[in-house]
Amino acid sequence: MGTTTGPRTRGSRRNASAMKMVGALLAVFRTAAGYTQQSLGEVFVGVGEQTIASIEQGRRRLMPDLADQFDELLDTKGALAEALKYMPEVDLVPLWAEEFLAREREAIAISSYQNQVLPGLLQTDAYAEAVFRSRVPVYDEDEIARLVASRVERQAILHGKNGPITSFVVWEPVVRAPLGGMAVRDEQLRHLRACSELPGLMLQILPLERTAHAGLDGPFVLLETPEHQRLVYAETQRGSQLIADQDEVAILNQKYAMLRSQALTPEDTRDLLDRLLGEQ
Repeated sequence: MGTTTGPRTRGSRRNASAMKMVGALLAVFRTAAGYTQQSLGEVFVGVGEQTIASIEQGRRRLMPDLADQFDELLDTKGALAEALKYMPEVDLVPLWAEEFLAREREAIAISSYQNQVLPGLLQTDAYAEAVFRSRVPVYDEDEIARLVASRVERQAILHGKNGPITSFVVWEPVVRAPLGGMAVRDEQLRHLRACSELPGLMLQILPLERTAHAGLDGPFVLLETPEHQRLVYAETQRGSQLIADQDEVAILNQKYAMLRSQALTPEDTRDLLDRLLGEQ
């Protein structure tokens, strides 16, 4: 999202062999049960043949909730879920962040609520650098440079020919905070104002004056995949979580709808940004 999500760094490299092993198990169990990749993908809403192929080839992780469903359908007595429990720790640390980045790249809709820092997709280079320099323990200079470059590269999806519909709700203190200094903040405000004019992008600021706030439990991102599966990604101080359970996703969809109703309209948000820029 806006803070920790970045490329893999030392100590969190992907263990490709372990992923391929789990994928190979799925392929064996699928074939034994008489399914093709296409027919298995058709059983599960939001999965699809390409996702099955990517998992079996070790290019995409098998998520725990999906492993449970495969075990039940293929009658594998929990073998896939058990295999995931013994994935090397090096694989488990970046599990959700890596999967989130993969899903973000292909999403057809992204909705993000942030109350600590600006969404990564809307950050300038200097603001992103200030975010990563704020980390404790600190990153070294090379790591910061790689993380900033990766974050800026992610933003290409906002300008692509078939980019996703995007919605951002940001709490007002985040917009006003001089993270990195006033010059960084002012550049970031100008960037937000320009982004607010992009087609298919809606930016709304949740003002401090509101007496009700639906997002007090923290930031989160809603994604919709090309197969119309809805997912939620959330980060904490020491980790992250990708949620596929549709009951949980529905609750956070309701939260986001309430946040949008509590926030300023996109037009009023642009007016607020103009006022803040006028105070420079």
